[in-house]
Amino acid sequence: MSSPTTDPLAALAALPGVADAVDAVRTSVDRVYGHRVMRRRGNEITAEAALRGARGSAALAGADWALEEVRRRTDFSGDDEARTVGAALRLTAESGQLLSVWRQSPLRVLARLHLVAAARPGAGAGAQAGGTGDPVGRPRLAGEAVDEPLVELPLPGADEVSGRLEGLAGLLLAGTDAPALVTAAVVHGELLALRPFGSHNGLVARAAERIVLVGSGLDPKSICPAEVGHGELGRAAYLAALEGYASGTPQGVAAWIAHCGRAVELGVRESTAVCEALQRGAA
Repeated sequence: MSSPTTDPLAALAALPGVADAVDAVRTSVDRVYGHRVMRRRGNEITAEAALRGARGSAALAGADWALEEVRRRTDFSGDDEARTVGAALRLTAESGQLLSVWRQSPLRVLARLHLVAAARPGAGAGAQAGGTGDPVGRPRLAGEAVDEPLVELPLPGADEVSGRLEGLAGLLLAGTDAPALVTAAVVHGELLALRPFGSHNGLVARAAERIVLVGSGLDPKSICPAEVGHGELGRAAYLAALEGYASGTPQGVAAWIAHCGRAVELGVRESTAVCEALQRGAA
């Protein structure tokens, strides 16, 4: 176990309001896992949560499609919105395959997530994504632009990005006693604040949050899509909470963690509704 003096993530759990957010998330997650439908039709709940989570993540990235449109479509190679939805769907599918790798090399997983999000079919690591000039599968270098118009925070330089990514990976690999919500929120917030890739940073950050929540054991069946909650809370609240995280103040970081907790709770509510619909035979 890490000691409090060497476990900065665990120290964040003591910030005002964080313990309440952690407890609320744990209670809501336990409730949906105890739903009788989960015992018989858990795989269906997981599949539906993945679809709805991808839709929520894409909406925050500017592609706010109706759920039935996401469900109906098979071609996501058209305009920018279609490609964004397709990227979100691919990331959701890929995240479940990367849990074991995450425990050994978080940075390798982040590079893989960006490759999956940004590359057109047949593109390889280091290739250009769809002719946009976005090198995929690696963090940006000095002088390379970032296409992330919805996040207007000051953009850290490439050297700072590299150092902070290494620091984050080191914390994760060292192990932490922090609650899963705290770790997931920090991973999510750090990636959005840094925007280490040339594009798709929001989609990658939310996929990484999902990986932490699932890999930690809080949501092992991936039925609590925080992306749904982030989308429901809205882009303005999301960016305001992110600004608080990026400020580095205890109040700002605590507010971001609480915001992420509320997003998980709303994701749980969505899956609970799916359980109840299945129970009624309506879905």
